[in-house]
Amino acid sequence: MKAGMVRWLKTALPALGGPGIFLSSFVDSSFVPLPLVTDLLLMELSNLHPLRMPFYVAMAAVGSLGGCVLIYGLARKGGEALHLNPHGQVSHRIQRFVEQHPVACVILPAAAPFPVPFKPFVIAQAVLAVPFVTFLLGTLAGRTVRFSIEGYLAVRYGDVAKEFVRHQNWHTMGIVLGLAVLYVLIRRTPFARKLKIPQAD
Repeated sequence: MKAGMVRWLKTALPALGGPGIFLSSFVDSSFVPLPLVTDLLLMELSNLHPLRMPFYVAMAAVGSLGGCVLIYGLARKGGEALHLNPHGQVSHRIQRFVEQHPVACVILPAAAPFPVPFKPFVIAQAVLAVPFVTFLLGTLAGRTVRFSIEGYLAVRYGDVAKEFVRHQNWHTMGIVLGLAVLYVLIRRTPFARKLKIPQAD
């Protein structure tokens, strides 16, 4: 049933244009994973209608944010039950990352391209009580960065960019590592040390 739904969505959503991107992004970020469906749809439409690219990016970012808010809300209400392993503990690596870098844990996973997993970070942010405003603004910023890059590549390089997105696993790891290094360097500047990051209640 799930495979049939994915096939149907891949066929039906492109005809809806911007609203189709919004729906695809919302569904993918909430309950039904649609790997690369939103990304490739965004790139296809941006290549066909370059002037509408910012609109398509906005639809993808807002749709994804909506799905993430839904998951965040359910995870906050359900507590650790939605993110427990068989031993009853939250993933230690994700937990440490979220607690030590609450801003980075929102922006970096949201901006990271496929195949970096995103939903586990959203659940972890809720379970570990990352402030909602930080979650909201960071997710929107990260998703906007990701989809803007994809839209630009589609307008600039067309089908070549789509193939690149399909097969860029090692490039993805490099991008994520680069973003993480950049974040650490910024955190160590004197200006950044004077700033106070909001803490969970």
